[in-house]
Amino acid sequence: MSLKKGFELRQVLNYRLDLERMRKQDFATARQDLDRASDKLEQERDGVATLSKDFVERQSQLNSVVELQLYTDFFARKREEIKTQQERVVALDRVLEDRREELVQATQDKKVLEALKEKKEHAFRQEQQRKERDFLDEMAVQKKGRE
Repeated sequence: MSLKKGFELRQVLNYRLDLERMRKQDFATARQDLDRASDKLEQERDGVATLSKDFVERQSQLNSVVELQLYTDFFARKREEIKTQQERVVALDRVLEDRREELVQATQDKKVLEALKEKKEHAFRQEQQRKERDFLDEMAVQKKGRE
């Protein structure tokens, strides 16, 4: 009986497995970045809502145009920060989608090689079984011949 032959593309499969692991890590990192940016955007929006409420309550107490101008400038700056953060969230969402596509592709590539490996192993097992049957048949013929 011959020894079991190894999968010729084992190194390629190992590379694909490593690549898939890296793509999973990249995807997880992109997901975390997006989640953090989304949380920050939500905090900014909550902060503006709180400040708007405070402004409405204090509006009658404001004595000067300077105080009113300070609030106006502050709100304008906050709107810009929110806009910038929204753009960041959109960009990170695109990055996440790119990472997802890369992960899907890496997974598909790995599955193709795993299927090929499985097919080769199945063919090898069938060949081994055929050789074993042939050997047993030959043994039976030789035994019959001796009798």
